[in-house]
This record gives sequence, structure tokens and C-alpha cells, in this order.
Amino acid sequence: MVQLFIDGGGFMWPILGIGAIGLIFVGERLFHLISGLQANEAFALDVAKITSEQGIDNARKRCEEVVGPVSNLCYNALEKADGGVAAAEKALDQTVGIEMASLEKNMTWISLCIATAPMIGFLGTVWGMIQAFNDIKMANDISPAIVAGGISVALLTTAFGLVVAVILQVLQNTVLYIIDNQIVTMQKATAYILQSIDKSK
Repeated sequence: MVQLFIDGGGFMWPILGIGAIGLIFVGERLFHLISGLQANEAFALDVAKITSEQGIDNARKRCEEVVGPVSNLCYNALEKADGGVAAAEKALDQTVGIEMASLEKNMTWISLCIATAPMIGFLGTVWGMIQAFNDIKMANDISPAIVAGGISVALLTTAFGLVVAVILQVLQNTVLYIIDNQIVTMQKATAYILQSIDKSK
């Protein structure tokens, strides 16, 4: 595998760098998202129950114990609960936009890495083909060994670029799956907390 990487030439290094950058962004997203998963639907139901039975202050304290978009939503809604359901709903609308932006942060960079890796691979292949034809010209011979050797080296960059893109694509879809689930949980939490605020009045 290492020898194939070396045989691919100088274009393999930019592809490797793009793959590493993409993995860093994926790792950052997964860490951020997974750390917020403890604030789930069960947590939202618990906060709603505390709001209805024990009051808004106790529910706010419960929200401060957990990190995540759902806990932020609940906390901000409870902060405005004294103004009634309408005020809490307005606070939720504002918070949802912020939390959505936080969930999707850096996703465009991952997409850029996925698009760029195979493009550099194709560029490396074109460059390799040019070199292969130059080798044929210099040797003044169209022997199968010269042609096949040059083309095989040229195609390594395309293969490596595609491998990097596929790996990042799978990881990106995993991140998007977690984000989609978080959005659904946020929507449910919004309904739970508004109902509990209404009952507490």
C-alpha cells in the first residue's frame, strides 16, 4: 500500500492532506454532536414534567445540568416563560435558528474535501498520462511495458482520490443522520416544553 502511494507521485500528498483535513472536520462534528446526545427526547420530557409539577426554576436548573441543543432550547424557553407561551415560543424560534447553525457548522468544508479529492486525483492522472506519452516519445517506442507502466502510475491518483472521497462521504452521511435525528428531537422538545409552560400558568 505504501509503495502504491509512492508510485502515485506528488499528487498523492495533496489528496492525503485533503483527506486528513476532512477527517479533522468530521471528528470535530462527531464530538460536538455526540456530546449533545444526552439531551434527548427523554430529557425534554423530564424537563416538561418538572416544569408542570415543580415549577419553572427547578426546570431551568435541570437544563443547566446537561449540554446540547435540546437543553439550550428548553432553557431559553423557560427563561421567557414568565411572559407566557407566546414569549416562550418566540424565544424558541430564535434559539432554533442558532442551534441549527451550530449543528451544521463546518459541513460545507467536509463537502469541499469530498469534491476536491477526486478532482485532484483526476488532475494527477492527466499529468501522469502526459508524462507517460513523454516517456514514449523519449524512448521512441510504443512498447506495452512503457505504455502500461505509465498509465498504471497515472491512474493511482484517481483511485486514491476516489477512496478518500468515499470514506469522507460515508462519514458525512453519518454526521447528517445524527443531525437529522437531533432536529426531530428539537421539534418534539419544543412541543413538550410549550405544553408544560402552558400547564404551569
